[in-house]
Amino acid sequence: MTAKGTALITGASTGIGAIYADRLAARGYDLILVARNREKLQALASAISDKTGRAVEVLAADLSKAADLASVEKVLREDASISALVNNAGIGTHTTLLDSDIERMEAMVQLNVTALMRLTYAAVPGFVARGGGTVINIASIVAVAPELLNGVYGGTKAFVQAFTTSLNHELADKGIRAQAVLPGATRTDFWALGGLPVEHLPSEIVMQAEDMVDAALAGFDQGETSTIPALKDIALWNAYEAARLALGPQLSATHPASRLTNAA
Repeated sequence: MTAKGTALITGASTGIGAIYADRLAARGYDLILVARNREKLQALASAISDKTGRAVEVLAADLSKAADLASVEKVLREDASISALVNNAGIGTHTTLLDSDIERMEAMVQLNVTALMRLTYAAVPGFVARGGGTVINIASIVAVAPELLNGVYGGTKAFVQAFTTSLNHELADKGIRAQAVLPGATRTDFWALGGLPVEHLPSEIVMQAEDMVDAALAGFDQGETSTIPALKDIALWNAYEAARLALGPQLSATHPASRLTNAA
């Protein structure tokens, strides 16, 4: 298989990140795996390297810490072999505003928004200079349905969706592809860490993580810039996007809308 460069994947030690690592190595990418747990990273790296023959490096880093985040940014800026970035690291919760700890909410924004943004800013200039690259950002269905879970979590994922849409708008003519992946409930330890074990969810809405990643990559192969793995009728998303774009010419004007000025 022809080498495709190196993919750097965050949150890569378990769950969705580990599955992306396996799938991208099988597609011909060398890997840089980023997560906090070095032992898990090394075990995964050895297993993938033995299975695929790809070169796999590990970088133990806690992206909520400025120094660790800066070390990953440095790699993205300086390693010219990197051709793909998978921003998978993130945390979430289902708790309401009144039941939430503000420090945890701030930590969520730091990881889900700030770290993802900084890593993308570190990677993209090199991609542009080299004539191409890929950014895959793991968002969530709460980006478009924020009522379902915690509002701060939904807000962070709405940022990821909006940011990815903007990346495509700005960079498509520079050989850069950006995809936002919007999973629904997925069988990982995400739910337990957020205080709601996945076993407490209706089984009919929970997707296996392997199926989710495979569907997301199929969406990428089909040219989707936003992929909802569970969505059966793509016409619904197309209509959603068409309605959003139709708003564009009406969002800014010299005078207020007559429906508002005539209300009295």
